[in-house]
Amino acid sequence: MATGIVQASNTWPDNKPMTWVVPYPPGGSTDVLARNIARLIDKALDTRVIVENRPGATGTIGAARVARADPNGLTLLGTSIGPQAIAPHIIKNLPYDPIADFAPVIMLGTIPHVLVVGAKQPYRTVQDLVQAASKAPGTLAYASGGTGTILHMQGELLQIQSGAKFIHVPYKGDSPALQDTLGGQVQFMFAPVAAAIPHIKNGALRPLAVTSSKQLASLPDIPTMEHEGFDDFVVEQWQAVFVPAATPPEIISRLNSAISAGLGAPNVIDLASQLGITLVAGSPQELDQVRKSDFIKWGKVIQQANIK
Repeated sequence: MATGIVQASNTWPDNKPMTWVVPYPPGGSTDVLARNIARLIDKALDTRVIVENRPGATGTIGAARVARADPNGLTLLGTSIGPQAIAPHIIKNLPYDPIADFAPVIMLGTIPHVLVVGAKQPYRTVQDLVQAASKAPGTLAYASGGTGTILHMQGELLQIQSGAKFIHVPYKGDSPALQDTLGGQVQFMFAPVAAAIPHIKNGALRPLAVTSSKQLASLPDIPTMEHEGFDDFVVEQWQAVFVPAATPPEIISRLNSAISAGLGAPNVIDLASQLGITLVAGSPQELDQVRKSDFIKWGKVIQQANIK
């Protein structure tokens, strides 16, 4: 648990500190981004912001904690696409409704991904990969950081759109999945761009396509999945802030303004660049559209792929 800077006065609702719940362990991108923004919004709102890690069950434990909190602006959820748009379709008896129990505040940023193969693999394009899998179904494997993660979902989406059959190999985290992709134990994976770039630059990984809507400045020569012939394959792992449903609109508006200003701070911009996060900001309504769209999209993929 960590705190932001304590101010002399406290004018936030109820004259109490704010808790920013991160549903993941300390040290990850969601946690690091939250702690840096917290140090700025406690100044903007003249309050104290406590970052509280509540990891477990792919982020759903922390989300459930916020869903049960009073809707008074004192408890925030800084989370990602998994607990809000993917896990609800996989985990039975989830103790919250990802749409009805949360009010959107602001999109912090997005993390694009890149489809990579080990340097010793023969595949030069996504179509090479798909054609090889189509000729020998169930022989090519892809890695992910675990069942139900956004990396897993992209592999399933590729199967659905291409008709090819791959073997999914889930790992306990993105790092071991990336290591086995580098080592050739699996043929490919969808990896966060920031994690993959050092290995791309040293020639250990070959990038085939990015999952962003446009080509990336960090990988200017790599096509998008759409360029490779896959429509509706824009996949970006978003980071966003929510509050309990029924939180008053005026409080949501103040939070949105304070966090938006924090996203413009030079140290946050530099940090986001290091983490491979494209900062977004925007209105609560824009975040609402994204979360609902992704909830429907990944629900369909999970149903088609029969993921349990």
